[in-house]
This record gives sequence, C-alpha cells and structure tokens, in this order.
Amino acid sequence: MEKETILSQVKMLEFTKKGDLRGNMVIAEGNYDVPFDIKRIFFIYGSSDDVVRGQHANLKTEFVLINVAGTSKVRIMDGKGNEIVHYLNRPYIGLYLPNMLWKEMYDFSEDSVLLVLCSEHYDQTEYIRDFKQYIEIMTGKKGL
Repeated sequence: MEKETILSQVKMLEFTKKGDLRGNMVIAEGNYDVPFDIKRIFFIYGSSDDVVRGQHANLKTEFVLINVAGTSKVRIMDGKGNEIVHYLNRPYIGLYLPNMLWKEMYDFSEDSVLLVLCSEHYDQTEYIRDFKQYIEIMTGKKGL
C-alpha cells in the first residue's frame, strides 16, 4: 500500500447551497463544513492574471480557498517534487490545504475574489517564504 503523502490530504469541499427567487447563499461552518475552527478570514481581489500570490508554506496554519467570484488557479507543492494545480471557479467549492504545503495562487480573472479561511491567527514566524528553505525542511537535505 502506498504511503499517504501530504498532497493526498488536499481535498475539494462542496458547501451547502440554498437559493430561491431572492438569490443564492452558500453556507460554510467551521468544524463542520470546514475541517477546523476558523480563526482568520481574508480575501484577495484586484490581482491581474500575471500576478502570483502566496508563494509560501505554513508550519501550523491550514487553509480553505474559495473563489467566491471569478476564477483563479492554485499550484500546490509538497517539497519532494510532487505538485498539483486546482482551478477554482465555483463559489460553493472550497480547496482544503493542510499545513506544510507550498502554495501559489495565480491566473486571476479580472473579477476574481479569492476568499481564504484560516485555522490560525496571523503569525509571521510560522511562514516559510523561501522555497529553497522549504525544500530543505521537507526533504531533510541541505544545499539542494
């Protein structure tokens, strides 16, 4: 049996949708629809299609990314040569990212609004912003 990798923990979450003549609503509750207690929320908008956001890993924080308007792509790397790309284009679908994955958000549509739910409050000391350092941590090898 193949050993589970950190990338295999990434998953798409489909949230409850409700709608009527007044419009639509999407429901996402912490520790229920989202696999953690939501401690921080932010959103990214006004980024052009040639901008790359993220470019970091986190020691503790887990994320759920939801394109509530427009579209974007998310490249996720495990530091061991494996990567996947997800296309976010539906406001009722979230992408769950566990901690210790390198993430890059890019190819934003003009109307993109990327909502980010976080398991932790912001702490700059738990961010790994240097890709080479991230690779060294994940592989246990220095000087790659």
